Amino acid sequence: MPETDDAETATAAHPAFEGYAAESLPQAAVGAPGKDGVLELQFAGTGSGTKLVRDYATVPFHISGTLGHDPHPEAETVFVQSPTGGIAQGDRHDIEVEVGPDAIAHISTQSSTKVQEMNGNYAAAETGLSVERGGHLDYVPEPTILHADSRFLQEMRVELKREATAVLSDIVVPGRLARGERFEFERYLSSVSVSGPDGLLFEDATHLTPAETDPDAPGVLGEFTVYGTLFVVAPDRDGAGALSDTLHEAVADCEARAGATALPNDAGVAVRALGDRAETVQAALHAAWSEARETLIGAPAPSGRKY
Repeated sequence: MPETDDAETATAAHPAFEGYAAESLPQAAVGAPGKDGVLELQFAGTGSGTKLVRDYATVPFHISGTLGHDPHPEAETVFVQSPTGGIAQGDRHDIEVEVGPDAIAHISTQSSTKVQEMNGNYAAAETGLSVERGGHLDYVPEPTILHADSRFLQEMRVELKREATAVLSDIVVPGRLARGERFEFERYLSSVSVSGPDGLLFEDATHLTPAETDPDAPGVLGEFTVYGTLFVVAPDRDGAGALSDTLHEAVADCEARAGATALPNDAGVAVRALGDRAETVQAALHAAWSEARETLIGAPAPSGRKY
């Protein structure tokens, strides 16, 4: 991405982030070398299973290479790594993933994504995922940790062809909880837009501004701290209601408070989980993910092993 001046950046920003976009930075400007991270991954189905056929990464992204420990014999796994200390003010990340016909891909991160303290501008990540006919994608990154005074915008768009399926996960930790930092970030906005062959299936957004709306209030997070969502997207599969019941049962006895509900347009199921620690929310969503994967591709979710 070429360098942009403040006016161009402000124009391109989400309305909730326009004011931040106009702020200049004392260090490297938005669009300067090292501020824009690009990751492109392309998977294809072959006679010997799924293969990563193309990859391109710029700092701060690095990929592990492929790993062959998925319970499904034809799946391919990639872990995204970062050699930096996290996401800084002015960073703009762009991720594009393509899963070919009948391919099965699992993408995660090696560790949590840390969004660092900010005193100017904001950080943003755009993710585009596409799954061709009969393909399946598990996009299940580790949690996002929002440090004090951070401002983070992440936008995901997903396109599915006929008979394609996907599992998408997002877990938000509102600070470095072990040191008592809790809901001290400035703004967090995460949006997801999922489309099928016939158009938009559903959209979902989480917008947290602790200084403006108390996150402990009823209808926000209440007594809980960590928030997680798992979308099981399978628009061409019958029985979204039955799958919702199955996933609800899968999380019913978890330590986190969790539940499942059918998505609009029979697109699949959304699982939400709330807890006091990231580990309990992860455990609940992993239980739902594993159950969903058995239904969709006949194999459970992989373990948390990163090697």
